[in-house]
Parts: sequence; structure tokens; C-alpha cells
Amino acid sequence: MRTVGLILASTLLAFAVDDLRPQVDAELPPLLALYRELHAHPELSRREEHTSAEMAAELRKAGFSVTEHIGKYSDGSPAYGIVALMKNGSGPTVLVRTELDALPVEEKTGAPFASTVRSKNASGQDVGVMHACGHDLHMMSLLGTARTLSRWKDRWAGTLMLVGQPAEETVEGARAMLADRFYERFGTPDYAIALHNEPTLEAGKVGLVSGPVYASATTVEVRIRGVGGHGAHPESTKDPVVMAAEYVMALQTIVSREILPLEPAVVTVGSIHGGSKNNIIPDEVVLQLTVRAFNENVRESILSSLDRKARGIALAAGVPVDRAPIVTVFDDQSVPATYNDPKFVERLRGVFTAALGKDNVVDLKPIMVSEDFGLFGLEGHRIPLVLFLLGTSSAQQLEESRRTGTPVPSLHSSTFLPQAEPALRTGIEATTSAVLELLKH
Repeated sequence: MRTVGLILASTLLAFAVDDLRPQVDAELPPLLALYRELHAHPELSRREEHTSAEMAAELRKAGFSVTEHIGKYSDGSPAYGIVALMKNGSGPTVLVRTELDALPVEEKTGAPFASTVRSKNASGQDVGVMHACGHDLHMMSLLGTARTLSRWKDRWAGTLMLVGQPAEETVEGARAMLADRFYERFGTPDYAIALHNEPTLEAGKVGLVSGPVYASATTVEVRIRGVGGHGAHPESTKDPVVMAAEYVMALQTIVSREILPLEPAVVTVGSIHGGSKNNIIPDEVVLQLTVRAFNENVRESILSSLDRKARGIALAAGVPVDRAPIVTVFDDQSVPATYNDPKFVERLRGVFTAALGKDNVVDLKPIMVSEDFGLFGLEGHRIPLVLFLLGTSSAQQLEESRRTGTPVPSLHSSTFLPQAEPALRTGIEATTSAVLELLKH
């Protein structure tokens, strides 16, 4: 497979990699200016009105046919998805995706263009808003690719489909766009590509993972129900707080004792709510969980264990049958593992090697974070897709991290700030090169 990749790399040289770099360098100043503007004015998931409109306007300027307001959430509300098409003769269709949304994080980078935006989150709390996952950089990479390929229409044939996806952080956006008959309206792509920031990788490099690259994420609510009463008379109650504590500890044995050690999995209890006063035993406690795995059978096994352990603890505590625990899996807030098609990965490996140099293409291991790009591949991985990782840290930052043992600021951190110029240049060169390979004459 590596031999095939090298052969493909030689074909990529035919479109003159040396032509691409000056083109990208010319685009960088205005793109970096827009990057800073978007970084300073982030919008939360489902509220990407201005971000979406600005991206749509820029893509129209680049010569694309743009449709806005694509997407329908499970509650029926509309989304701010955008699709930009450029048809350039007969050939395959390539989808390139970026995300639009930001996170409820108060920025502490100290950058001159740092976000000072505040908003109400889904719970009504006043929160800071920040592009702490780097979606602003993703957007500029897509826009730089769009501008370059619009000028180079003589070098490719087919259809370029650029997607601005809302609500990735809440893993609702891809599903919302597909529910709005996205493919039926605009055509089903032959390939799909996306990139994502990776702060553990040096800026100027890209990382590839063959097979599962990101884990599935399943959102679960467990309602431990008991019989409340006075704190002075626990004998007349069935205390859900104690049962919830037992349950949290019991969950720690699922991965360690029920799952094959070679299969990665994570069960996280992110929230516990119960009770109203120190001398009242409440009627119930509500836990919010996330389950992550790469293997669907592992995921199903964990979900079964969550239900079994909850019922077992309640049974042991003597909880009446009509007060049995309720375990709810929220399918609309859950996503499967993101799966990189192995043959597609090898094809792009050769492309990236030719465009960036062998030393700048790195093999990485799968990561337990999750996202919804994989949904664009449809069930059964019918559309081959690749999500590649884009390095965002300087060599000095990574060396300091190794020397001190202090991690570089991670995604979703209030201090995450990518090395925008080298990372953006690499993102545009890699994505443009990939599309040119897939849509070559």
C-alpha cells in the first residue's frame, strides 16, 4: 500500500506543487485577518447566524453557488448549515467540510484578538464563548482551498462540494443537515474530507490514522429513583444518593472487568444532581454519562451493563419495582466512531507526502474524542472519508512540554491558541492537494 501511495505522489507532482505554495502564500494575509475576526466573534452551537452568513458571502465571492440555512434539528428547529457547489465538467464529487460553532469557554489566551463574547448557554447561564476547538482555523482552511481551486479550474474536473456544518460541538449538525435531505438536494459525494486541529502535533505537519480515528460517543441519562424522607430517619427511606454513589463506583469495573483489554473504551460520569437540603433524603438522583468506544459491539455491551448495574443496585437496596432506575440513551446526541477508509488514507498519504514532504506526514494513533463528521459517510461507510489531523503547536512549545512534562494547551482549553499562520498554510496545501488528486483530469 505504501508503494501505491508513492506512485500517487509522483502523479501529484504533475500539477506542480511549487505552483501551490506561492498561491497559498498570497492568500494568507486576508485569510489571517478574517481568522482573527471570526476568532473574536464566536457563536455557540445552533446560533452560528453571523458566522454562517460571513462564510457564505466569502464562498460566493470565490465563485461558488451557495445555499444557506440547511439543516433541521430533532426538535424541528432550523439550522445554519451551508453548502457551496462548484461544478466543473464531468467527474467525481468531493465533499470538504468545516465546522462553524464555538464553545462555552471564557478565553484566557491574552491574544489581541481574543474573544470577549458572552452568551447564555442551553441552561440559561451566562458564559464566555471561544473558538477553543479551532473551528475558526478550519473555516479559513476551507476558504483558502475554495479560492485556490476556483482559480485553478483548468487543473481539475468534477464537482467540489464545500460544507459549513453547524453544531458539531453538540454532535447535532451533521445529522440535522442529512435530515434536511442534504444529499437528495445537492447530490451524494464520492469522497468526503475534513481536517481537525491537533495541538500535540507540530504546525506544518499532518497526521493520519487508518480505520477508526475518533471514538463513538453515546449520551446516557441514569435516573436513580428511591423513596425520600427525613434525614433523621434513613430507615424509612430508600436513599438514591447512596445508590448513586454505589453506581458510580460500580461503573469503574465495566471497562476493567467486562471489556477485552485490547478494546479501548471510556465510561465517564460528567454530572450528578440530586437533593435540595442537607437534612432531606431526596426521591431521586440524576446522572449524566458519556460512553466512548471504537467497536460497536463494545458500545452495546457497555450500554447493557449500565442498565444491569443500575437495576442490580436498586434491587439490593430494596427499591420497589415501580421505582426502578430509568436508563435513557439519547440517540440524537450520540455519534458513531469516525472511520477513515484505509485505502483512501493510503491514497492521501502519497498526496500529502508530495505536497508537504515525507517528514511532515505522521502516523498517529486513534483518539477517544468524538465528532459527527462520520455521519456524512452514511451507514456502513458507504462514502469513503478521511479526517486528517492538522498540527497547531510550535516546535518550541512541544519541546518545552517534553522537557517540563506539562502538556500543551489542549482543545477545549481556555488557553488553546494555534500557531495560525503555519497551520493554515499546511491545511490549505493538504486539502487543495487532496482535492486535485481526487478530481484530476
